[in-house]
Amino acid sequence: MLVSFDTAAELVVDLTEDPEVLAKGVRSLRAGGGTALYDAIFFACRDRLQRDQPRHKFRRAIVIVSDGDDNQSRVSRDQALEMAQKADVVLYAISTNITRAENDGDKVLKYLTAETGGQVFFPFKVEDLQQSFENIANELRHQYNIFYRPEPLVTDGRFRNIDIKVRNRRDLVVRARKGYYAPLM
Repeated sequence: MLVSFDTAAELVVDLTEDPEVLAKGVRSLRAGGGTALYDAIFFACRDRLQRDQPRHKFRRAIVIVSDGDDNQSRVSRDQALEMAQKADVVLYAISTNITRAENDGDKVLKYLTAETGGQVFFPFKVEDLQQSFENIANELRHQYNIFYRPEPLVTDGRFRNIDIKVRNRRDLVVRARKGYYAPLM
């Protein structure tokens, strides 16, 4: 799926398995005025990904291409993050900041990706952009999913922190979301 965001989030291409349809959608994008990044994350998660197939059947990931700044959203950064966590989405980001100096947008992208178990990439040249996409694709192909059911299972809809560690393997990198929302019953 492809969602654009300038003054508002807009669905450009719905969920598809056809990379050509996505490529055509990307080619149709034009730079706009504002940036409604948080609205785009919120919309994609709530209106599309949260309503997708059963959660145990598919992994959900969003790749954000942005400078991380937001000046148009109706929802906050934390509301967008909460919706991503509720939809079990991992956020990856490719920063369009080419200054090599970390700015507030970079900090936003780092925060969103770290909280959901993703990663942010900083290609400083257009030539490096393809490598960033390849790194994301490679990570998505080489992941493990871990499921567990807490005892007792509390169904109050509140956020629960989790911490995943690997013992005696300093050569492994663990990237995982910081928690989950308990179901409501």
